[in-house]
Amino acid sequence: MVVSERPYRNFYGRIKGKTLRKRQLSYLKEDLARVLLDLVSWDDNPKRMPLDLGAIFQCTDIWLEIGFGGGEHLMFQALRNPDVGIIGAEPYLNGVAMLLGKVRSQPVENMRIYPGDVRDVMDVLPAGSIARAFLLYPDPWPKKRHHRRRFVTPEYLQPLARVMRIGAVLRVATDIPDYVRQTLEEIPRAGFEWRAERPDDWRTSWDDWVSTRYEQKALRNHRVPHYLSFVRV
Repeated sequence: MVVSERPYRNFYGRIKGKTLRKRQLSYLKEDLARVLLDLVSWDDNPKRMPLDLGAIFQCTDIWLEIGFGGGEHLMFQALRNPDVGIIGAEPYLNGVAMLLGKVRSQPVENMRIYPGDVRDVMDVLPAGSIARAFLLYPDPWPKKRHHRRRFVTPEYLQPLARVMRIGAVLRVATDIPDYVRQTLEEIPRAGFEWRAERPDDWRTSWDDWVSTRYEQKALRNHRVPHYLSFVRV
């Protein structure tokens, strides 16, 4: 897909939180380049030419994590699946710095990250290139007037469906009941199927799941996690 002009996109949410510590700044300065997914930003790839994922990863399967937070899950999956190429997108610099700290202590070769809007990544991913995607504890935007900012809207789901191969799995975890409602309404409309057959299919986490800092916060506040799996059809 070649796009001649940069589309107007609102981005909602924080890019930076608390002041980064000196150590975190060093991670961004010294370590980001080693795991950076190149040719994603509009400045570096204005014609939006598709990425050559085979040259980047030399792996058959490519996974995508949308908003990796502090990077606990992304790092876990990269270490657990060395034969899979894993892309993570996260615009929150504090979270990017946290992940880079983990990478410094446990280097990985099969992970690339983009410190920005995941829509930039989806622009340049080849169609049908993603074998698995993760949307884990996304920003709930609880106020009704802000629901259009949630990821589970056509603006995000249609590009995601384009880059996921038929039969690919999309995993969603959230502790917000209304986010579950919107997820179950919108994701099937985008070309996915929810194949749950019993309550445990959403109450029980996946076999290869590692609890994130956001899930731990939800549990401390007595909110119930929901684990939803969809298949691209």
